[in-house]
Parts: sequence; C-alpha cells; structure tokens
Amino acid sequence: MLAALAPDAAWTEAEGFPYAGTYVGAHAIISGVFRRLATEWTGYRADVHTYLEDGDRVAAFGVYSGTYKATGKSMRANFAHLYLVKDGKIASMTQYVDTAMVQKALEPAGR
Repeated sequence: MLAALAPDAAWTEAEGFPYAGTYVGAHAIISGVFRRLATEWTGYRADVHTYLEDGDRVAAFGVYSGTYKATGKSMRANFAHLYLVKDGKIASMTQYVDTAMVQKALEPAGR
C-alpha cells in the first residue's frame, strides 16, 4: 500500500464510519485505517466490482464485508471511493459508504 500512496496523500473516511476523518501521509493512513481494519475485524474485505476513470480521477464501486471482533457481528455495505491520482500515486481518496450497515456490526448484542 505504501508504494501506491503519494507521501502527502489525504485519505478521507466517511462520517459515521468507525475511522471517520482525514488522514494525511502514508504512515497516518496505514496506522489510522488499515492497521485498525486488520486488527479489529475478521475477514474484512473491500471487493470492487466497477472502476470508472476520468483523467486523473478514478471511482471505485464495491462492497465491504467482514465481522467486527468486539461484537462478533458481520456486515456487508456498499461503497464508492473517489481517488485523485498524480504522477502514478494516490494523492487523495474520499470514501462514500452505507455507514448504517457498518454501525449495526459495531453495536453490542441486544441493541
């Protein structure tokens, strides 16, 4: 992942997503998003089914899935990512996701 990111890349996770906010720089993105996905979820996946390109912008559409370890609940949520690519590297990413589906997996049993 580090090889794909520009050194000053900005990565914006959607409001309502567990890791909401903007992370700047490859190491902040890895620790703030990807390391957490790898340690807080079992079988977390982002399966892309469609890419659309328009110059330096690329949109990816797909489905997230996984089981949140703290609750044992699984989820499937549709997503879209909008990437800005400069000099062959990801300069920015903005996430759009059905956060209601993700939030259900975070809620403890009985809620």
